[in-house]
Amino acid sequence: MKKKNPIVLAAGIVLLAAGIVFGITAYRSSYAESRVLGDTLTSLNAAISEAEELNAASGGETDARPETDLTALREQKDRVSAEKLSLERPYSYALILAFTGIAVTAAGIYILIKGQTPNPKADLVKLAQAGLLAALCYIGFAFFKIDMPGHVAFHFGNVFCVLAALLIGGFWGGLAGAVGMTVADLTTAYVTSAPKTFLLKLCIGLITGLVAHGIFHLADASDKKKIAGVTILASSCGMAFNIVAEPLVGYFYKTYLLGIPQDLMKIITQLSILTTSVNALLAVVFASLFYLALRPALKKAGLLVTEKKDPVSPQK
Repeated sequence: MKKKNPIVLAAGIVLLAAGIVFGITAYRSSYAESRVLGDTLTSLNAAISEAEELNAASGGETDARPETDLTALREQKDRVSAEKLSLERPYSYALILAFTGIAVTAAGIYILIKGQTPNPKADLVKLAQAGLLAALCYIGFAFFKIDMPGHVAFHFGNVFCVLAALLIGGFWGGLAGAVGMTVADLTTAYVTSAPKTFLLKLCIGLITGLVAHGIFHLADASDKKKIAGVTILASSCGMAFNIVAEPLVGYFYKTYLLGIPQDLMKIITQLSILTTSVNALLAVVFASLFYLALRPALKKAGLLVTEKKDPVSPQK
């Protein structure tokens, strides 16, 4: 009988420790500076509003000074916003590192308890599939979204998060969604939301995959009604979790980790519930349609994977 390999658990602990240390350091330095710039942005927004009112009151008459002042204020706001985002990134990276450490540590504990070891060949196939789906998650959020106040948006990213879990299982599908959506956050104005996104999208994948493959064995089903029913049920379970977790986790995350005042967070949370519900409905409908359309071709090509084919094999 082979000895159980604790390397995954050890890697998770190292990542978690590094994330915590990095996070504390970044919070006290760059993120603290970004909070100051946030106050500056608030003042600039007020000044821009005042200048816009003054410009509207002038009716575009001969005096061009109000318009010049407004242009200068907007340029200053853009510069401050860009600097603020660059200062927020280190803290966001640190939190992502810490959350990754938690996930890897949990996976390491699971592997030790179950006595399982990685299967490199299956890993490579799943990694390629997860990479493609992560790219689709990124595209779904970065290019198919409508931004709303409070750093929330209507988007198609969750569609591919759920689809990934249906196609390649909970762990790899969740990882694809987490990576794709997190990268999308980090490359847009949603930098500070990236760590929360990583955690929640991973959980969406795990829940969807558990219901679809772990409980109902979707890939092995042959009855068309059962396939459609399980697909919709699994997608609904994953997004039902998101409807509850997104505003709830978002409230505590932004209040206690980002330091956004609670009165503002109440408004953001109410708006988040609306956008999350719409995004959930879109995800359930389109992910189910995409999966049901792709399933026959993937099954014929031998690419329809199940939880049983996840990249782990029992120790002998």
